[in-house]
Amino acid sequence: MKIIKLLAIILALTGCNAEPQISSENIIIIDKPIDFGSQRIEGTKEYIRTHYGLSVKDITIKPKMIVLHWTAIPTLEKSFAFLKPQALGDRPDIKSGGNVNVSAHFLVDRDGTIYRLMPETYMARHIIGLNYSAIGIENVGGKNNNTDDLTSAQTKSNIALVKYLKTKYQNIEYLIGHHEYARMKNTQYWLEKDDSYFTQKSDPGDRFMKSVRDNVKDLHLLTPPAAKDCR
Repeated sequence: MKIIKLLAIILALTGCNAEPQISSENIIIIDKPIDFGSQRIEGTKEYIRTHYGLSVKDITIKPKMIVLHWTAIPTLEKSFAFLKPQALGDRPDIKSGGNVNVSAHFLVDRDGTIYRLMPETYMARHIIGLNYSAIGIENVGGKNNNTDDLTSAQTKSNIALVKYLKTKYQNIEYLIGHHEYARMKNTQYWLEKDDSYFTQKSDPGDRFMKSVRDNVKDLHLLTPPAAKDCR
């Protein structure tokens, strides 16, 4: 952890675009923005209109949940390159949902370094049905998109991030894994209008979620309702 802090300080002193910030939980968050210009903003508004039936003037959200993911990409560089463009690339599984690219608010490297990719209260496209109330945390890894290979350093950073976000946004109620999202269909936060727009997910897995949840019990965050037939 000392090495991570030292690297962040060096980045700041050398004038790098990624500027470290100290959070209330004494973690370092490095700003590493993805492209978020008018194309992405307008695409997000269109996504909200099409999928949620809402006409909005901006893409500001009021966070009610934190969603943990893995990228299914082995390196920080490739994970960031995938999320950076404003338009969706090669994702036939969700292409029908719109052309705005997938995104997340945070990206955690395998050594635990935390990057903030976009404003925390902008809507990101990272979870069907729940984007309008969810802050997304991506973790570099997830071998073949079905094997949990996330590191202990990532676990520690996710714990710290969850604590930071709950402190900052006290109305956050839920902590969920992407693979649990279908269980949120019967909650007030599920907005998806197209029942056919749905994908099966395995990230970040039960082990990772248990490791994080066991260390944030004092926050009293809710888990998704018991599993039912969610199709």
